[in-house]
Amino acid sequence: MDDAFKRRLILAMTGTIVSHAEELTALDQAIGDGDHGLNMKRGFEAVLADADNIAAKPLPDGLKAVGMALVMKVGGASGPLYGTLAMGLGKALPPDPTAAEAAAALGRAIDEVKARGKSDAGQKTMLDVLVPVQAAFATGGADLADRLAMVAREAADATVPMKAIRGRASFLGERSIGHMDPGARSASLLVQAVCNVFNEA
Repeated sequence: MDDAFKRRLILAMTGTIVSHAEELTALDQAIGDGDHGLNMKRGFEAVLADADNIAAKPLPDGLKAVGMALVMKVGGASGPLYGTLAMGLGKALPPDPTAAEAAAALGRAIDEVKARGKSDAGQKTMLDVLVPVQAAFATGGADLADRLAMVAREAADATVPMKAIRGRASFLGERSIGHMDPGARSASLLVQAVCNVFNEA
């Protein structure tokens, strides 16, 4: 994975978050603090501002740098969780991973997110996208990027009828039903952005 490819990944992730910031904010206004879109936009713009430096680092170090930027800039609950995910990947990935190694590293990083947020899949959070995406990733096979993007979209949609158990939305109880979780949506967007870059490679 060369520097130019890593930079394309950063551009793709930042672009999708910035272009969907208002949507993420609207989702969060329905069941959260209403700041998810703005917070995520600020965090990824900080990553973009350091894109050349991050892309020049070995993949594990670059991911750790992304994680630190997200922790420092995103704020709220999402900053520590997305930062933990990126830093966890950085710790678990070798510099030039195979698909199997990447899937295993994602699983370990997700376990760190679960521990940090004291949550799991089924509780209407970003984990409801990350967990099924990792499971699909681990199975491998043909058209992997397309399948992961589809799993991510469907998993975010599947949070709509769920009752929130963790996070700010859990305070709403039954009223959280009928709304897509903003963290699940942002996770879905990021997965799709990464998959698109790999499809174009």
